[in-house]
Amino acid sequence: MTDLSPAMLGFLGSLVAGGCTALGALPVLVGRQFTRSFRDMALGFAAGVMLAASFFSLIIPGLVAAETRLGEGPLPALIVCAAILLGMGVIHLMNEKLPHEHFRMGREGPEAVALRRVWLFVIAITIHNFPEGLSVGVGFGAGGWEGGLPLAIGIGLQNVPEGLAVAVALTGEGYSRVRAVSIAALTGMVEPVGGLLGAALVSVSEPLLPWGLGFAAGAMLYVISHEIIPETHRSGHQNRATLGLAIGLVLMLFLDVSLG
Repeated sequence: MTDLSPAMLGFLGSLVAGGCTALGALPVLVGRQFTRSFRDMALGFAAGVMLAASFFSLIIPGLVAAETRLGEGPLPALIVCAAILLGMGVIHLMNEKLPHEHFRMGREGPEAVALRRVWLFVIAITIHNFPEGLSVGVGFGAGGWEGGLPLAIGIGLQNVPEGLAVAVALTGEGYSRVRAVSIAALTGMVEPVGGLLGAALVSVSEPLLPWGLGFAAGAMLYVISHEIIPETHRSGHQNRATLGLAIGLVLMLFLDVSLG
């Protein structure tokens, strides 16, 4: 494994992390029933992991990389800030231009009515998961094992409850258990695409490193703010969702410090 290129490490790491989505969805097959409050807490946990990963595994290393290349001063911070905003902007455009469907808010995007419901869900979850794979790939491309392993583990851990939450929500919408698990597993498979892209870009061009780290962080922060937190607060379970966020945040922080 040590002989693999950063791009391949990013692809494999994000593949394993994405596969955890399917692992989390498996309990639905055995008929286990989960409440809406549990789903919201699980999504809150996912948001906490992503929030910690954005700052401790992406933004801070991005600032360090920029300062190493450009020296101290406002320019490194300006570059990372611009990259964060760029990442948020790109995901916002995807959210606006691609038709998709939220679990409670309904359909959004152009020509949403013309698409089958299942594909609307798939597109929505693809928008959600791509930044996660991108961040894992950037981590491996920027720092090899030390940079990518904490992110891969953290994203994999948060994908377990996320996969369960997606499968539970789909069964609640009338999908069969097998179909719900299959769709949940499919959503995780977009992460290796993002992982390969992120690792390849930052490994071939050192000046792109702070931009790649900031971009991945911005993409994840947009998903947290626009998708996950509003979803967890919509049904009156915000206390459990906040508890899940706190647990996910401190767990990811611990993993980043102990493994990084």
